[in-house]
Amino acid sequence: MRDMYQSYLYQPAERARRAMMALMLGLTLVVGGLQAAPVRAQVVALPDFTSIVEKAEPAVVNIRTTATVPDRARTGGQDPYEAFRHFFGPDFQPPGGGKPGPRGGKRDADPEEHTVPRGVGSGFFISDDGFILTNHHVVSDATEIFVTTTDGREFKAKVIGSDERTDVALIKVEATGMTPLPIGNPKLLKKGQWVLAIGSPFGLESTVTSGIVSALGRDTGDYLPFIQTDVAVNPGNSGGPLLNLKGEVVGINSQIVSRSGGFMGISLAIPIDEAMSVVEQLRASGKVTRGRIGVKIGEVSKDVAAAIGLAKAEGAMVSGVEPDAPADKAGILPGDVILKFNDKSIAKWSDLPRIVGQTKPGISVPIEVWRKGKAQTLNISVGELKPDEKVSAKVDAKPEKASVTVLGMGIIPVDAETRKELRIKGGVQVLSAEGAASAAGIAEGDVILAVNDTDVTSPEQFAKAVTALDKTRPVGLMVRRGDQTQWVAVKPAK
Repeated sequence: MRDMYQSYLYQPAERARRAMMALMLGLTLVVGGLQAAPVRAQVVALPDFTSIVEKAEPAVVNIRTTATVPDRARTGGQDPYEAFRHFFGPDFQPPGGGKPGPRGGKRDADPEEHTVPRGVGSGFFISDDGFILTNHHVVSDATEIFVTTTDGREFKAKVIGSDERTDVALIKVEATGMTPLPIGNPKLLKKGQWVLAIGSPFGLESTVTSGIVSALGRDTGDYLPFIQTDVAVNPGNSGGPLLNLKGEVVGINSQIVSRSGGFMGISLAIPIDEAMSVVEQLRASGKVTRGRIGVKIGEVSKDVAAAIGLAKAEGAMVSGVEPDAPADKAGILPGDVILKFNDKSIAKWSDLPRIVGQTKPGISVPIEVWRKGKAQTLNISVGELKPDEKVSAKVDAKPEKASVTVLGMGIIPVDAETRKELRIKGGVQVLSAEGAASAAGIAEGDVILAVNDTDVTSPEQFAKAVTALDKTRPVGLMVRRGDQTQWVAVKPAK
């Protein structure tokens, strides 16, 4: 009876234990399934580039160039058989005879100039009648240019036009029925998208590499916002195409960022839309004509933007205006911040040279500037880009004693001769700088033209204007140094 009772007593416990084990097993399976689901979702097949390469490869060419150099450049002015004469004596005679060497021997009667291999690069057809796009640095200074297609045919090419500023060149071979690459839209690219390159790294023709878009609008020069990728690009890839997954060319592989001279994970490509705008001019006239307005510009920092009343750090700060240049005639002043040019916004200072350069010389366009706390629009007649002429101005020797001390600066009036040379109407000159002013970069000899939105006319007026300001916010000072003008944010000492 007792055994029956104990069996009856333990049965519910046994059933509970088994039920709990089943429940835990079920939860384990469910949780395991939930944990595995994201892993399965992340497993995505890598793209297959084979069809893209099959269609694009015939459009890509290997480019090799030669150059004519003086004969003495080959040997550095030394007898090339000097080492032989060291072992065989001064009467050693090279095969084929030749003129006497410097130690009584003979050497080849070489010509004054000879042709040597210059370099190897890449390019691609943009039309079926032989027009090829490549880099300026691939073909510049070349005596002869040879193009080899993937099927082994070789052509001699001629330069239609080349632009050093954008590193774009257009060359042509006398051939028809070539395979051109379709032109894509680089503005549709996004970070993380797959791209691939085809070119001739180190002369290894028709080499394919792939990677992703690492960054867009990478600024490294005056006129181009580069596409940054991690596609393996090496010397010889220059001028080759950067392709999207549709097989469209979206860029021209142009540069690598490297400490070794080889690929280190960062390569830069010229956006194809920027390149094609250059090609249009090269094809029409063999050269590129760009607009210019004659200003020197710099970045607008967050502190300066806050000090001069800009809602955010944007635009291009004018640090200098060339006399009689289009900007000077339009009334643009040092210290202005250019916000728009020809109705195109200037998000960062490096946008301005590119937008101005793309504007046709001779036309009049609106230009919006920020001056004294508000935006105003001027009209400017765009000039043609020519070599820059440096504008210099000197600051006269300082007197022995400052008349006023402001923000750690000893300041004095600007004499009439200096005002004339600097083409300014007011301002004060810095005799000494320490404390907050020195920390902000202001130095002896600088000329202060404005404080925030107020023009500076004298040391006393400048001191009064600074005294009335909110000491918890940076003070914006328009500073002239030589021929450069810039806004400097000075944080008053607490």
